[in-house]
Amino acid sequence: MRINRKNLMEKAIMLNYKQLYYFWSVAKAGSITRAAEQLHLTPQTISGQLAELERSLGTDLFRRTGRRLELTSAGKMANEHAREIFQIGNELEQTLKRGSTEQSFRVGVADAVPKSIAYQLLAPAIALAEPVRLICYEDKLERLFAELAIHKLDLVIADQPLPSELGVKGYNHSLGQCGIALYAVPELAARYREGFPRSLNGAPLLLPGDKVAVQTPLLRWFQEQDLQPRIVGQFDDSALMKAFGRAGAGVFPAPAIMEEEIQKQQGAELIGHIKSVVVNYYAISVERRLTHPAVLAVSEAARQSIFAKK
Repeated sequence: MRINRKNLMEKAIMLNYKQLYYFWSVAKAGSITRAAEQLHLTPQTISGQLAELERSLGTDLFRRTGRRLELTSAGKMANEHAREIFQIGNELEQTLKRGSTEQSFRVGVADAVPKSIAYQLLAPAIALAEPVRLICYEDKLERLFAELAIHKLDLVIADQPLPSELGVKGYNHSLGQCGIALYAVPELAARYREGFPRSLNGAPLLLPGDKVAVQTPLLRWFQEQDLQPRIVGQFDDSALMKAFGRAGAGVFPAPAIMEEEIQKQQGAELIGHIKSVVVNYYAISVERRLTHPAVLAVSEAARQSIFAKK
């Protein structure tokens, strides 16, 4: 029998959480015997509780593969929920023990957003008078939007707006925009800086991946300039692209506001600015009007500091 997310959540109201904890422990340990040793229980006790849990859910959570237990598709879904349930429970316990009113601020950051820009945007959130615990997730946009839709995230920071065709209820709040520049290690920068941009014809290029918003306008700019660089690689992760650039694999694009940082941290130098290509950044939330203090702090930092420098 198949079990979907909705059915699982409906049944969760009547779940025996001790049984769920035993299930989660077995899933982590890989066997009932090992979980029993860790929990100081008998294997028979855990086995019986797992059977009761599967009966209450109406589906098998494990299948046996050799001497190990393997999660079924329903088991994988249940394990994901169990991990979140007990993680939140642990956070609540620690918060109450500290006697604190500290709130969690859960943010998803698209992997195309440079780490330093994400830090500059989020740093004001942890400097608020009323403290928040910042919990950051980095992932592909599709997965982050899905988490936002079910309110597992308070905010998503992305380089493109929420697509209407996804059917996710959310609102795009522009944080700002900045131009793009090309960088490379000193040897390559010296070679391609002279005669820029004509010098880029045939140059080794590290390109953002297909799902990175700036890729299309960047390729269009090369086409308009009648330039044909040699694409060495494509990268969804901006940090990985810069690592290849630091190793001298090719010329790479990055926001112009990062010029000083790129020189210091990547050992790379500016080749030239592409003023007609800009990258936009968005704060995407389920709120039409921003009210969360941490989200407001992010928006304020973007408007008055980070992108004011562009």
